[in-house]
Amino acid sequence: MIKILKEDLKKIIDYSINSVLPENAVKENLKKIEFKKNKVFLISIGKAAWRMANAAKEELKDKIQKGIVITKYDYGLGNIKNMEIYEAGHPIPDKNSLKATKRAIELIKNLDDDYEILFLVSGGGSALFELPENGVTLDDIQNITSQLLKSGADIEEINAIRKRLSKVKGGKFAKLSYPKQIYALVLSDVLGDKLDSIASGPAYTDKTTTNDVFNIIKKYDIKINTEIKKVLEKERPKNISNTKHIIIGSVKLACEYAMQKAKELGYNPLLLTTMLNCEAKEAGRFFANIAKEEIKSNNPIKKPCAIIAGGETVVMVKGNGIGGRNQELAYSFAIEIEGIENIVFASVGTDGTDGPTDAAGGIVDGDTIKKIKNKGLDPLIFLENNDTYNALEESESLLKTGPTGTNVNDIMILLIN
Repeated sequence: MIKILKEDLKKIIDYSINSVLPENAVKENLKKIEFKKNKVFLISIGKAAWRMANAAKEELKDKIQKGIVITKYDYGLGNIKNMEIYEAGHPIPDKNSLKATKRAIELIKNLDDDYEILFLVSGGGSALFELPENGVTLDDIQNITSQLLKSGADIEEINAIRKRLSKVKGGKFAKLSYPKQIYALVLSDVLGDKLDSIASGPAYTDKTTTNDVFNIIKKYDIKINTEIKKVLEKERPKNISNTKHIIIGSVKLACEYAMQKAKELGYNPLLLTTMLNCEAKEAGRFFANIAKEEIKSNNPIKKPCAIIAGGETVVMVKGNGIGGRNQELAYSFAIEIEGIENIVFASVGTDGTDGPTDAAGGIVDGDTIKKIKNKGLDPLIFLENNDTYNALEESESLLKTGPTGTNVNDIMILLIN
């Protein structure tokens, strides 16, 4: 039975992710744009940047005269006619992030008046599209980003700080491009699809205040120097008139497709939320409690069932292990449901990479922890050391999809027979 449940779970995950791949969404939404000029300059940023750019080129053909793609290492899939392709660091920006962004701004500043800008945005854009503000170094951004990622701050809090440290975030890219019209197609990886936070809102007004920023710094005890403090105090553009945004994909859609596939496979689907936002290991315990309730009382929905959620959890890093939020969530669930039969659970990053690892997440059942114990290992030590990648590898429970070409946050699926 577990084998069948796992096979079904993988089918649901594959269908959900394939349904939010950016190609079709880009082509469909380009039909909604009425370009007024003769020529289009394309700039595409994020983990899905190459696929989005390639789709746009296929749709608009020679109307796109030139462009630039900035994506994560190994996410570029070859040449695209008239495009410059760059790969750079994620989740922390590196020298190639700066090099590519500088080149993008240079190209835009040299465009003649016959151009409009097609701006394709996907998750990961905050790290990949980066040019430090005056008084800020790459080392500063890397250090502060690293502190924030390890602190347990959510993506909106992290991006609130990133915007202030950058010349292209928080609406500043739109200001640099003025008066040229920007049409932005956005693949959302932020809960609630908040445009000021997706990729740190390069072409959207920043709604955070200086007080918000310093409250975040204080809340997570982020170490900054005097120069950085001065930069964080500076205001950002408030009136942006040259940009139109269209959201073309989100975790809500991914969850809806997961429910559709689960129903097709014979499960009663239930969507809990598309805005899960808490500590990963707590989310794992929460799902485990739902599973126990389901086994005991056939609630909140009749078995066989598929209980689905979407969102983005955080990890409070205290150890020096390897892992990611989806792996920690799945492993925490496994600890709580040890020995219970007819349950499988997965937490997966729709982009195919979870934290600094080659896994998308974890897929676990009632035997996961037993496998670790049978090797003479202590399951709790892995969790305490944030070493869930190695824990799941020991139990053959890592979920590896490879880079998917999309990024709309994470999905969690619980199957119970």
